[in-house]
Amino acid sequence: MAYYAYIIRSLTDGSFYKGYSENPLQRLAQHNNKLSHYTAAKVPWQLVYIELCASKTIALQREKALKKYSHSQIEQLIASQKNIVKQFLQ
Repeated sequence: MAYYAYIIRSLTDGSFYKGYSENPLQRLAQHNNKLSHYTAAKVPWQLVYIELCASKTIALQREKALKKYSHSQIEQLIASQKNIVKQFLQ
């Protein structure tokens, strides 16, 4: 089973939310349908970054690390080759 670390951006205020999921597109739908308490006030959300992780443990560790990134570090990550979001949005 594949696990992913992901970043979504609020189209309301430009803030970022970092998480992990087995299905980032389904998780995005949950965020946009206000099924996540933390993100409900800032809908709509856009998926801007996905990174494949080798295990659930690694995905959780990556999520934790991403939460410490600055805004500029996140922007650099979004533009990096690690980002496989385009594979999901085709």
